[in-house]
Amino acid sequence: MIRSEEDVRAIEAQPFAEVYPQRSPWDILRHQAEVRPDAVAIRYLHDATDPKRDELVTYADFAGRVMGAAKVFRSLGVTADSAVAILTQHTVYGEVALWGAQVAGRACTINPMLKPEHIAGLIEAAGCKAVVIMGVNDELNYWDSVVPALREAGITLPILACDADQPSPGADGVFEEMIAAADGPDIVPEGDETALAGYYHTGGTTGAPKLVQHMRLNEAHVARSCAIMHDLGPDDVVVNGFPLFHVAGAFVYGLSTLSAGGTLVVPGRLGMRNAAFMGSIWKQVERLGITVIGVVPTILATLKATPVDADISSLKWLLTGGSPLPTELADAAEKQVGVPVRNILGMTECAGTIAVEPVHGPRTPMSCGLRLPFTEVAVFGETDGDADPTKRLGAGETGIVALRGPNVAAGYSDPARNVGTFLDGGWLVSGDLGMIDAEGRLFITGRKKDVIIRGAHNIDPQMIEDALLAHPEVSTAAAVGMPDAYAGELPVVFAELRAGSTVSEAELIDFLKGRIDDPVALPKRIGMVEAMPVTPVGKIFKPTLRAEAIRWAVAATADKLGVDATVEVDDKLATRVKVPGSDVEKMKDALAGMPISLTVMAA
Repeated sequence: MIRSEEDVRAIEAQPFAEVYPQRSPWDILRHQAEVRPDAVAIRYLHDATDPKRDELVTYADFAGRVMGAAKVFRSLGVTADSAVAILTQHTVYGEVALWGAQVAGRACTINPMLKPEHIAGLIEAAGCKAVVIMGVNDELNYWDSVVPALREAGITLPILACDADQPSPGADGVFEEMIAAADGPDIVPEGDETALAGYYHTGGTTGAPKLVQHMRLNEAHVARSCAIMHDLGPDDVVVNGFPLFHVAGAFVYGLSTLSAGGTLVVPGRLGMRNAAFMGSIWKQVERLGITVIGVVPTILATLKATPVDADISSLKWLLTGGSPLPTELADAAEKQVGVPVRNILGMTECAGTIAVEPVHGPRTPMSCGLRLPFTEVAVFGETDGDADPTKRLGAGETGIVALRGPNVAAGYSDPARNVGTFLDGGWLVSGDLGMIDAEGRLFITGRKKDVIIRGAHNIDPQMIEDALLAHPEVSTAAAVGMPDAYAGELPVVFAELRAGSTVSEAELIDFLKGRIDDPVALPKRIGMVEAMPVTPVGKIFKPTLRAEAIRWAVAATADKLGVDATVEVDDKLATRVKVPGSDVEKMKDALAGMPISLTVMAA
């Protein structure tokens, strides 16, 4: 049981092989199929309003389908040095495709909501030999738009349809049927724990694929470590509505639960956007005996606002990560639901986990928790603006957060991108500013790496800036995150226009719609400035812009509530909001999800 840094060290006193006996996802799944073949690995909710439609997949059945998928992929030419592109929601056959691809070769899970030309670039960069896409259905049908566009973009690979409700035009096969018909000897994965298992795309410049290379041990280590830190066991029933193209869905909540022999509850194609499931969340906890719910802070805010209308005594923990966890939100959720909230910090480049607040330890405001067993987390000083491993800082000192260990990936598929992120000595630079206290807890205090976090999606500001600078009337552009009580942050951009320009905000938004590949990266607002704030050396000074974005967000919330508010933001972005005394609690509640240092007081 992990409560403190001392407990982590006690685990490290054991041989690594005893703590992590399975060194790949397939080893984990095969082991569980052997020791608990009839236990339920996945409960998939086809219809949250009709329990009779729940699909229960045992560990033995699951492992059998994964091996069948591997045989299908091998028959299509997938080998150890090639991959399968997977564009599905979090479904049973999405899981089967992910792990089956790793047995036959490598998996490349892709957000199907990206623009087709960007998807095509990722498919080519990953060296894919086959593609699996969710077929035509009434809930979320991207087959009819994505598949023709991929063909037009020159993707000639076999494209298989899965999880369809009706025929999918242009499919080269139905994945489920092909698995059922697969025969021949089982496939033995080639290579050891350091072999590449998968590619995960992360925020990058428009049109330029940016793929993280996961080794098998990266994924297995994170899965087992999260199970240890969250004290998961065979009796746990864990809600995982994250997509599989996100490391949280695949490893932090998904493979971790399977490594413990527990049951994953997957709330249909729409995940946590499933209105029927979320509208009956507490009744679902009672019906299914749910013990853990994994969410991002935006969904935690929804749970906080949902009255408990059922017996939820089975529920033990609410786990959250993906974006900063506001303390007031965590406090309010714990008060409303009656169970502890624990935080996680991760990134794609380390299979989803840097630090975890152990469920049996205290929740410390603004802390991300403790490092994983057999890893190092350090805080470095800078040399010429970059993290310098020779300048390791002590407890309580603020610098750039870095880590190394079995969770750290093998770099990007394009080695040129490794500079400044993957350093000599095995260090991965997170891009966050933070400090480690005397008890070993990690705190994030800011960002060195300029990234916007919307929900659990990382957005590269340069992607937005480059797209906007292509407009002939824009001379300078700077994108930042605007705090949002639901999404954590929303992308906004400031533009300095050329002299005499009359272009409007609406015209610039329309211009960006055709140039930004990821819909979640489209700015919610464009602010026109006469002159960008700059540092003494002429670099754009984004804290000034972030302060303005905070004012926008708070003012918009006050307007929506009909509250007269005065907003003050200091040079460290600490925000004070003054409202009439009768409106303080209402304003606090509305702003609770915003990841900012916030004080609401009576005017």
